[in-house]
Amino acid sequence: MSDVDVPIESLPSALDPFQATEAAYPEELAQACDSLRRGLPVRVECDKQLVPFFYRALRDRLKALGLQATYLDGRPRPDDPPGLGLMGRLIYHLGTAVRGAVEERVIVLPHLDLLMGSGGGGLSSEAREVVALLYENPTIVWLGFKDLSLPLPEVIESLFPRKISILGVPRTRLAQLVTQAEGRKFGRTLPVFGLYRFVSGVNAVQLRRVLRAIDGEDFPIDPTPAWDQLRRSTLTSDVSIPDLDLHRDIGGYQPVKESLQKDIIDLVQAHQRAESAAEASRIEGLVPRGIIFWGPPGTGKTLFAKAMARALGAAVIVVSGPELKSKWVGESESNLRRVFVQARQSAPAVIIFDELDSFASARGTYEGAGVEHSMVNTMLTEMDGFRKNEMVFVVGTTNFVESLDPALMRPGRFEFKLQIPYPNDDDRRAIIQIYDAKLGLQLSAEGLDYAVQRTADTVEGAADQRYTGDHLNAMARALARERLRSGLTGPSGPHEVERALTANVQRTRLTPYEEQVVAIHECGHAICALYCEHLPPVQRISIQGDLGALGHVRLADSVNRNVVTRPELLDRLCMMLGGRAAEAVIRGELSAGAASDLHHATAVARDMVEALGMGQVAVGSYRVGELSEPTRSEVDTEVRRMLIEAEARARGLCEEHKDELLALRDLLLEHKVLDRQRMPAFAKRAAPAA
Repeated sequence: MSDVDVPIESLPSALDPFQATEAAYPEELAQACDSLRRGLPVRVECDKQLVPFFYRALRDRLKALGLQATYLDGRPRPDDPPGLGLMGRLIYHLGTAVRGAVEERVIVLPHLDLLMGSGGGGLSSEAREVVALLYENPTIVWLGFKDLSLPLPEVIESLFPRKISILGVPRTRLAQLVTQAEGRKFGRTLPVFGLYRFVSGVNAVQLRRVLRAIDGEDFPIDPTPAWDQLRRSTLTSDVSIPDLDLHRDIGGYQPVKESLQKDIIDLVQAHQRAESAAEASRIEGLVPRGIIFWGPPGTGKTLFAKAMARALGAAVIVVSGPELKSKWVGESESNLRRVFVQARQSAPAVIIFDELDSFASARGTYEGAGVEHSMVNTMLTEMDGFRKNEMVFVVGTTNFVESLDPALMRPGRFEFKLQIPYPNDDDRRAIIQIYDAKLGLQLSAEGLDYAVQRTADTVEGAADQRYTGDHLNAMARALARERLRSGLTGPSGPHEVERALTANVQRTRLTPYEEQVVAIHECGHAICALYCEHLPPVQRISIQGDLGALGHVRLADSVNRNVVTRPELLDRLCMMLGGRAAEAVIRGELSAGAASDLHHATAVARDMVEALGMGQVAVGSYRVGELSEPTRSEVDTEVRRMLIEAEARARGLCEEHKDELLALRDLLLEHKVLDRQRMPAFAKRAAPAA
C-alpha cells in the first residue's frame, strides 16, 4: 500500500461537525486563542457556515484560560427596543456591550462584514456608527468573522492586527475528517490524495455533510459512483464541468493539443497516479497553474480552456474582464476575490478570464480611475496565495499578449503561454468535418475541398480578417439552415458552400463595362503571379466584390513563411502593378482602380530601400534620424527606379501572355469567381488540388 492511501481501520469511527472543526484547524484555533489571550484583536476569514463551530471550539479554549466571550449575532432579546431589524439589533447590542464593559473581555462579531455593508460607494451611516463603537472602548478585545470574498474598509482592517484565513481543509488533516463508514465507499483504503483533489476548498463542516450524503455499497469493485456523488456535491450552483472533448470536439490544431496534453493534462494525470506523497508533491510543483491562450479573435481560445478543464475533471468559471469592473471603490477587487474563492471551493477548477488585457494591461498604461492597477495587484495576491496542492488553474485569453502586465508573466503566475493562431488548411478541414458530422451537412468531397480552400481567403466583406473557427461555425450553420429551408437531402457541393458563405454579404453591383475593366485588371495580377517564379501559386480570382474590393486575386500561403528574399519582393512588386499593366496592354488606358496597388507597391519599394537595404543606394536603415537632402533624393530616385522596372516587367509579361490573359478574362467574366480547379489550362504553376 502506498503512503497516499490510509487504512480504513485507522479512520475515526464517528465524527460530528464540532469534532471535525477541532481536528481540521488546530493551528488556527491555537493562534486565535493565543492572540486573544494577549489582548490582540483577531479577524477570521472563513465560510459563514463554519463560524459557529469555529467559535464554539475557540470558546472552550478561552474558558480554560479564564476569558469570557460575548457572542453578538443579532438574535432578539427581551429588552430590545421594538421594531428593530437584524442590522438595528446588531448595532444596539454592540453599543450596549461597548458601553457596559468595564474590564477586559472578548466580544465576538460573527457578522463583521454585514456590519460594514457589502456594497460599494463608501460607508453607510450605520457602518460609520459601527466604526465609532469599535474604537470607543479600549478594554474590549474583538474577535471578528468575515466572508472570504467580502471587503472591509481600511479603518476596520487596521483594528485587527491578527488575521486568520480558512479556506478548505489541510491535506495533512484530511484522514481525521472521514469516518470508517464513509471511507468504505471508496474502497479498501482511503485514497487521501485523490479525495483531497475534490475537497481542498471545502471547509470541515461542509465536508462532513458531503461525506455523510454519499451512499452505495461498501468496498465497491468500482468506486466511480461514490466519486461522482462527491464531485457533484462540491460544485457550487453556478459552475459545471464542460462536456467538450479536446480531441473529439475541437478540430485541427494538433500542435496546440499536443502541448496542452504534454505540459498540463499528462502531468495532472501522473499526479493522480502517484504512489507516494513525495512523488505527488514533486509533480504538484511542476504543474503550471497560470496559462495564457493568445491569438486572433474567434480562434477558439476559450474552447481550448474548457476542453482542458474537462480532461482534468475540473469545473469552469468563465469571467469577462469588463464585467468585473465596478464604479464603486473596492467592488472590482471584491468581485475578483469572489471568483477565486468560488474556484477554490469548487476545486479542481479552471478560471477563464476572457479579455484578460481589459484590466491586466501593463501598469502605467491605464486610463480613467486606475482601478485596473488594484485589480492586477488583487489577482497577483490571489494567485500567490494558492496552496501548491490545490488544483486550481487560471487561464487568461487575450488578443494582445504583448500588452499584459509583465508581473503576471513571472514563473509561478502565467508561466505557460500558448498561441492559438488562425487555422491552416488542415485545421479548417478538421473543423469543417466536425460540423459536417454534427449538423448533417453531407458535404461531398468536392464541397469539403471547396470549403477548405474558399475559407483560406479573407472573410466576406472584411478584407483585413481571415477565417477562424467562429466563421466556419457560422458557415456550417448557414448551410444547415439552407438545407432545411430547401429540403435538400443530397450532398452539399461547392455551390451550396458558396451560397452559405455569401448569403448575407452586400456586394457592389457592376455594369457590364465595369466588369470588363475589373476582370482585365485582376487577370493582369494573376498572369504576373503565374509567371513570377518566387511567388506562391494563384488560388482564387474574383470580380464579385466579396472582400470589400471590386475584385481580388489571392495566392496560396507561402511555403517559406519566416524568410522573405529580395527576388520574392521584386516579384510582388511586379504582381501589384500587373493590373495596371494589363489595362494599358488590353485597353490602352488606365482606370483609377490601380490607386491602391500603387500605394502598396510604393510602400514595399520604400521598405526595401529604406529599411531592408535591398536597393542600389548605400546599405543602411534610413528611418532612424533625419536624412540629409542628398540622401533623401537618392532614396526617392531608387524607389522610383524599382517601381518603373517592376511596371515594365509586368507589361512585358502581359504582352508575352496576352492570349492567355484574354482567355482568362473571358473565363472570369463567365464565372465571376475562379478557383484553382477552374484554371488549370492557365495555371501551370497552380496550387495542386487537395
